[in-house]
Amino acid sequence: MAFLVKVPLNTSCANCRQLDNLFNPSLKLKIERSVSIGFRYRIRNRRRSLIAMAGKQVQSLELGTDVSPKNVELPIMVNGCTGRVGRAVLEAAISAGLHPVPVALGGPDDSGKIVDVDGKQIEIHGPSQRESVLSYAFNEYPNLIVVDYTVPASVNENAELYCKIGVPFVMGTTGGDRELLYKTVTDSKVYAVISPQMGKQVVAFLAAMEIMAEQFPGAFSGYNLQAMESHQVSKLDLSGTAKAVISCFQKLGVSFELEQVQQIRDPKSQVEMMGVPEEHLSGHAFHTYHLTSPDGTVSFEFQHNVCGRSIYAEGTVDAILFLAKKVNSNADKRIYDMIDVLREGNMR
Repeated sequence: MAFLVKVPLNTSCANCRQLDNLFNPSLKLKIERSVSIGFRYRIRNRRRSLIAMAGKQVQSLELGTDVSPKNVELPIMVNGCTGRVGRAVLEAAISAGLHPVPVALGGPDDSGKIVDVDGKQIEIHGPSQRESVLSYAFNEYPNLIVVDYTVPASVNENAELYCKIGVPFVMGTTGGDRELLYKTVTDSKVYAVISPQMGKQVVAFLAAMEIMAEQFPGAFSGYNLQAMESHQVSKLDLSGTAKAVISCFQKLGVSFELEQVQQIRDPKSQVEMMGVPEEHLSGHAFHTYHLTSPDGTVSFEFQHNVCGRSIYAEGTVDAILFLAKKVNSNADKRIYDMIDVLREGNMR
């Protein structure tokens, strides 16, 4: 009798058994007999794996019930789920009937942590294991969708990994080199939703701004702009939404640079200047854009305030469902944003 064990490249047999136990928690291990092991490369569905063949002492697996992960309808991996947004996405995804796989990627400080959401436990793996863990997960769950809510410094490196493995992904993390990000995905032909803003209603506002900028260029020429954005102190970079809105104002004729945006991160100022409720200091997004005519007689103000993270989590779930549909239909277009998701018109 020959027993086959799939092992991703750069992953030991011991690690493989550990991952098998994670993906198939109901498996009962039983030593049955000695078999010999030989290794050879096999290419299957663009993913390389090693095949362990018969002949050396190993543990074989006895399946009590059918727990094949291939039966999971839509599995997801939420990288960065130790953070508040990532956890909110997990909660929303589970409520929507999606199935988080039992592993995810995180930073060095997160390695070994267990995230428990609604009774589902997810083990976090650090940077040194990320390629082998993702390869194994994608091999076990061929229809896997990855969601990224990590940190700005990891955006490009993570995208390169997803493209290398060939797994479709939703990039909700802001920052990084966005031009390089798009080039990486374009060259790889991997399906992806990339958006600096996942809140559907805020995206609709952004879409309206883009339409105005395209149809009425220069309409606000000569106007002065004051822009303020307030987020929780843990947000390290300038809001991607602010960047998108300011780009529209620039097309409308406003002279303004991103360096002029007031980034409010001091809790006292957030409460007093921006009106952030104290209970939402740890999670909010308040934006104000104030336009004044050259002579000071006319003013316009655009404002959108978000407390909590549910708006982003729900939008992300819609992006996951949208992307899965595009992958399944083998759509010609590969890179999408949240405006594409809105235009599809089948959000929950």
